[in-house]
Amino acid sequence: MAMPRPTVAQLVYGSCTVILSTVAMLALSQTSSGIGVAVIALAALALGLLVAMTVPLPRPRPARSTAATGPTPAEPARLSERRRPVGASAESVRGRAAS
Repeated sequence: MAMPRPTVAQLVYGSCTVILSTVAMLALSQTSSGIGVAVIALAALALGLLVAMTVPLPRPRPARSTAATGPTPAEPARLSERRRPVGASAESVRGRAAS
């Protein structure tokens, strides 16, 4: 089975999370050691991965069938030819009611 490709939204959200969380953690911790920076970078990468994986994936749309959705644009012209005008049916009802 092929692994699905990440969407644009996943890439953007994950990248922004990594960058912003790295800057925020470095500013708040005020660390200058190499180990501290490495730990913060790994934590930011993990957080970015978590955010990217929780972005909802687009669901595939089911195939539309013409029977379920109604007439296509070419069909209304044919349907209108079969219909009787509204006035004709109203007159026949009035004629029956009067007699």
